[in-house]
Amino acid sequence: MATNPDVLPTFEDKDSQTSKLIRKTKESPFVPIGMAGFTAVVAYGLYKLKNRGNTKMSVHLIHMRVAAQGFVVGAMTCGVLYSMYREYLAKPKELGK
Repeated sequence: MATNPDVLPTFEDKDSQTSKLIRKTKESPFVPIGMAGFTAVVAYGLYKLKNRGNTKMSVHLIHMRVAAQGFVVGAMTCGVLYSMYREYLAKPKELGK
């Protein structure tokens, strides 16, 4: 049974992973900031895990989870506010010119 190359779509990746990441970062800059903050909080939590003192392990992990989630939610909120600013406040000025 012969296969027709025109029947199946070809998936050519014209953009590299790095160029996609750079493009997405320019579109929404707070996503990488949130990811970096999450990574920093997790790294700090692992570092402080050794010297947590009398704090129970479960309480320490809950505090680190809340801090990491708070950073990510804060970055997402800033990203939404930034995109709303670009869409509704910055765009009308461009249309007037």
